[in-house]
Amino acid sequence: MTDEEKIQVIFLTNDRTNKEKALEEGITAYTCEEYIKSLIANPDLVDRLACVSDEGKEIESGKIIFPEHIPLSKLQQGIKSGVYLQGTYRASRDNYLEATVWVHGDAEENKEIIIQGLKHLNRAVHEDIVAVELLAKDEWVALSSVILQDDGQNEDDIENEEEKENILKTSVNKDMLRPTGKVVGIIKRNWRPFCGMLSKSQIKEARRHLFTPADRRIPRIRIETRQADTLEGQRIIVAIDGWPRNSRYPNGHFVKNLGSAGDKETETEVLLLEHDVPHQPFSQGVLSFLPKMPWSITEQDMKYREDLRHLCVCSVDPPGCTDIDDALHCREVENGNIEVGVHIADVSHFIRPGNALDEESAKRGTTVYLCEKRIDMVPELLSSNLCSLRSNVDRLAFSCIWEVNHKAEILKTRFTKSIINSKASLTYAEAQMRIDSTTMNDDITTSLRGLNKLAKILKKKRIDNGALTLSSPEVRFHMDSETHDPIDLQTKELKETNSMVEEFMLLANVSVAQKIYEEFPEFALLRKHPAPPPSNYDILVKAAKSKNLEIKTDSAKALAESLDKAESPEFPYLNTLLRILTTRCMMQAVYFCSGMDNDFHHYGLASPIYTHFTSPIRRYADIIVHRLLAVAIGADSTYPELTDKHKLADMCKNLNYRHKMAQYAQRASVAFHTQLFFKSKGIVNEDAYILFVRKNAVVVLIPKYGLEGTVFFEEKGKPTPRLDYNNEVPSLTVEDTTLHVFDKVKVNIMLDASNIQHQKIRMVLVEPKVRDISTDGKDDDLLK
Repeated sequence: MTDEEKIQVIFLTNDRTNKEKALEEGITAYTCEEYIKSLIANPDLVDRLACVSDEGKEIESGKIIFPEHIPLSKLQQGIKSGVYLQGTYRASRDNYLEATVWVHGDAEENKEIIIQGLKHLNRAVHEDIVAVELLAKDEWVALSSVILQDDGQNEDDIENEEEKENILKTSVNKDMLRPTGKVVGIIKRNWRPFCGMLSKSQIKEARRHLFTPADRRIPRIRIETRQADTLEGQRIIVAIDGWPRNSRYPNGHFVKNLGSAGDKETETEVLLLEHDVPHQPFSQGVLSFLPKMPWSITEQDMKYREDLRHLCVCSVDPPGCTDIDDALHCREVENGNIEVGVHIADVSHFIRPGNALDEESAKRGTTVYLCEKRIDMVPELLSSNLCSLRSNVDRLAFSCIWEVNHKAEILKTRFTKSIINSKASLTYAEAQMRIDSTTMNDDITTSLRGLNKLAKILKKKRIDNGALTLSSPEVRFHMDSETHDPIDLQTKELKETNSMVEEFMLLANVSVAQKIYEEFPEFALLRKHPAPPPSNYDILVKAAKSKNLEIKTDSAKALAESLDKAESPEFPYLNTLLRILTTRCMMQAVYFCSGMDNDFHHYGLASPIYTHFTSPIRRYADIIVHRLLAVAIGADSTYPELTDKHKLADMCKNLNYRHKMAQYAQRASVAFHTQLFFKSKGIVNEDAYILFVRKNAVVVLIPKYGLEGTVFFEEKGKPTPRLDYNNEVPSLTVEDTTLHVFDKVKVNIMLDASNIQHQKIRMVLVEPKVRDISTDGKDDDLLK
């Protein structure tokens, strides 16, 4: 090899001593920054450099705002000795100067610690694992009822922050005070790439700009970029690099441009990224494990399987549903009893443990339904074809079959892998029409009538047991077939047949839960719904009391009964509002492993044991439950991970996270489409009801659209009206008008696009007339 052909080696390092050593040895060495800046052909690469700054150097050049973080080794000692508490930091969505820390471990009395004020928040970012020091009792505070958004552009304006912190400190009852602390150190950062928009610096030729994340819980980020002009109005991704003590905001760098803000494709991408929804197309490695087409049922497939193709099975789903998980049948048997079957798609037949298809489905955890697209958990060949229980084709199923008497009491239960051939795929409306028809008496209709009759008895039993019937306004968009823009928006109407299907799915889930727990007491994947702590109900009890109604919350049954009694003849919608408010008091239902927990109870369904078995096309938990059930009845063999409770517990953690994120993504999609809908509408005047009162705002619900929004009573540059907030009788007096929870009001709704990043549905109170005050709407926030 000639000298000219020798490969030139360049050593890149950000370590000063390493660089010096390399230079001594005659090796060409650069820091990453020096090397990137030397590449003349690619000036944009400089933007993607992480900000590496010596904290010491930074400190000299600015006023110190934050206390120093205690080093990790000292934090760990402090946590061991109980001086500090470790927990997950959760920034408030409504107030950027407030957060809570959920303490890990069993310290029931200190489950949640309030953090208030910039210095006490001490550079923690949402979902970081932090160490907290509790403050003395006389410094404890209550969660503030003020809504504060960080709109400061000037990062040196710390005096202004202190003024805002004083707003938080209002006198409250002693019993409202909660354990309060300050962040003293970071145990584990949870920084991820954040979507958002650039707030261009007002200074001409400036290279430093502030980036505003789409998620209001994330602080603004300082970045350096030469592309500010081209990035204006674009959704971009930025990563955080560090947060020095003398900087009001963390430092970061530009990662990627996603596209124009407001564009439907771009906004959907942002929504999926922000909610961490895996949405890339399935890889070849995953697709290689799908059955080869054309596919047909073989003799091998029929092993351990019962042929139920003769049964009059049918499915009932929403219109346009292509991933049909479940089908039902009902018939009288010779002894006069009734046989009812729930047949569920046998997805676990196609997805074998441990292969790439299984791993991808486990990672995704759930199918995500957005307003105009579906992000499947399993490839389409399975979700819309081979596993979908469509009519008039043979399909593999897992069946749960009961023999019941006419009082819907279960006499026998059996489970079997099966093959079925559905006789009809009906919508809820079509099924309802058949049940109500005076002329139709065919097998399918007779079967539906039998199911409907039994379902009503089952529902009554559940409710008598103390199951809750809650309410949340669900919205349906009617899309324009060309542009896919929403042209109409209405709340979903539920039919009797919705309830009929639900009853049998619940029954199947309970029966399967009992079976897998009996067989695998340590390894059953179950689902529980914890009872809410009594304090969660304060807002509900006070709101009902203000309307002279009593809500009892000492048990689910007492709550269900008092909700049933809470009727007002002159205000029929009040009961729905109380149920919506009750939903907000609830805890999240979660998956867990039976060997790692001892509280199995499902509070909302009033069931001592419960699992998910009925939707394996769209929920991975159900696939695991199918595998456990198959082993329990001898229809399949087990494998090591299935009986490893630690692996199962980890899986439950991921499933709970994915389900929560899918729910939030769905709500954000509804919020975005609602904005598109109002964009073309101008100002709309509608009836609304007050759901919550805050110190400076009221939260209203508009039943017609199932839409929620915040009406503010303060506006920049305008005199603040006299506001008097009463927490005991939830009310807010604005000047001389008092607004109570559940009051009926009229609001104007319009789209406020002045801030393209956080376009808002803006709501203005029209009746009762409260002085001429401009108001503001709730942005693309999630329901709490």
